[in-house]
Amino acid sequence: MKNKIYDNTPQLIKDFIYYEQIVKGRSELTVKNYFVDLRTFFRFYKIQNGQGNPDEFSKIDISDITEKDICSVDLQMAQQFLIFIKEEKNNEQKARYRKAVSLRQFYKFLTNNKHLFEVSPMANLELPSPKPALPKHLTLEQALEMLSSINTPNQKRDYCIVTFFLNCGMRLSELVGINLKDICKTTDYDGNEIYNLRVIGKGNKERIVYLNDACVNAFNDYVAPDETDPEIRRASGNREMTAQTDALFLSSRNKRISNRRVEQIVEECLKSCGLDNMGISVHKLRHTAATLMYQNGVDVRVLKEVLGHENLNTTQIYTHVSNAQMEKAVKNNPLSNVKPKNK
Repeated sequence: MKNKIYDNTPQLIKDFIYYEQIVKGRSELTVKNYFVDLRTFFRFYKIQNGQGNPDEFSKIDISDITEKDICSVDLQMAQQFLIFIKEEKNNEQKARYRKAVSLRQFYKFLTNNKHLFEVSPMANLELPSPKPALPKHLTLEQALEMLSSINTPNQKRDYCIVTFFLNCGMRLSELVGINLKDICKTTDYDGNEIYNLRVIGKGNKERIVYLNDACVNAFNDYVAPDETDPEIRRASGNREMTAQTDALFLSSRNKRISNRRVEQIVEECLKSCGLDNMGISVHKLRHTAATLMYQNGVDVRVLKEVLGHENLNTTQIYTHVSNAQMEKAVKNNPLSNVKPKNK
């Protein structure tokens, strides 16, 4: 683990983070969230035991938390913690849910993998059910406006990035991880030429995404050799292809583009078309792609595979989006307020 925030961490928490990242294949962001949640909990633990100053909560050091301390935690303390983060830290339901999940996963690991308990003390910890929020997304018109307004210094690369997000619904890490070799050209049963994209999703799970004409055109335009424009990504074999240089999307330094740089590009593109005040992020472009596909007849089971969801329940959120829009449409009918005449 390269992240220095784990340096002064109790060994059992380090072991848990390592297990989740390496064995379970959790993303770096997921394990970082686990750590932050557990650090918050054990800061609370120290306050409860008179070992920390509540006024300097964010500075409380947990490096001296022992195995005995960790094993002394019970369900009642976990419940008190959830009350504390609600009343003292103003955590919303979603944030409390995540912290409760982190506690349950950690103590499940200590029970099943470290054998410190016969039954996890968090087995009966009730999770604060998060309200199912409808994901923000662009309308079709807004998505088209965004695509037509891209005018960045590396326009062809950035247009290809946004096109992939809006058409394939991929995650940020999936897009950044694309290599040239992941895109291949084949033919279907009717002999038509098609492009496939191999994507590595959550938990290192591989799936195949079919690129539509918009993606293929944007890709070809981006990688086409053009000696008059050094900013264009070239796929010619005039340089050694290493794991680094084989990346599809490159930075100005000819290295794999970073997650943060892609976020900045999307922010710039949204600003150029006046959509920067809507709270739209890279992940919301994924929601946009999924919503538009569902609204245009893609079956939710097929959409699950396209998005790389593990459970169908995760994909069901897009059916709620459609239902909400249908409800709004009916309410906005000009006849919606007409009342029957009194006889």
